[in-house]
Amino acid sequence: MALYLGDTVPNFTQQSSEGEINFYDWAADSWVVLFSHPADYTPVCTTELGEVAKLKPEFDKRNVKVIALSVDDATSHAGWIGDINETQKTTVNYPILADADKKVSDLYDMIHPNANAKVTVRTVFVIDPNKKLRLSLTYPPSAGRNFDEILRVIDSLQLTDDYSVATPANWKDGDDVVVVPTIPTEEARQKFPKGVTEIKPYLRTTPQPNK
Repeated sequence: MALYLGDTVPNFTQQSSEGEINFYDWAADSWVVLFSHPADYTPVCTTELGEVAKLKPEFDKRNVKVIALSVDDATSHAGWIGDINETQKTTVNYPILADADKKVSDLYDMIHPNANAKVTVRTVFVIDPNKKLRLSLTYPPSAGRNFDEILRVIDSLQLTDDYSVATPANWKDGDDVVVVPTIPTEEARQKFPKGVTEIKPYLRTTPQPNK
């Protein structure tokens, strides 16, 4: 099935490197990053899984759980995790779904036949605590992902959920933000006491309100 931003993502129960997981129960009231891999024992995936393990404290700070997926079984995952820990100098500290029957891959439309009908492409789903899809990114199997960018977008989503702002190009946590167009400038000046800079009537900036 195709998933669109704002959709409620489907629940599933699947085996993983940490035992059987019911997705909704496991996610609970956290944000989730679900990211898929073409197969175990592949070089780019090995670097990605190691990077996410190293970044897990950053995800934890943002109330984000991370979960990977590969279309091999849990026994294969166990051996691969040993390689990841050894080569990436880290410890995998989150589950890897064992999607050998491709149930989750099909449910989340992770297999793109014109790219490769046999494996999952590198898809990232960011899911909020209401189980709504907030971001999806799809990379070809050959391109490793930038997980700093995924953290950056999560910062943006969490900020803009709480304030009437948007984040401009290349924004990073702490930078100025954009006042949403629905708020008139005079109202914005009251709403954002740190100040509003009007560049154009439709383009107003303000310091990040929660900093």
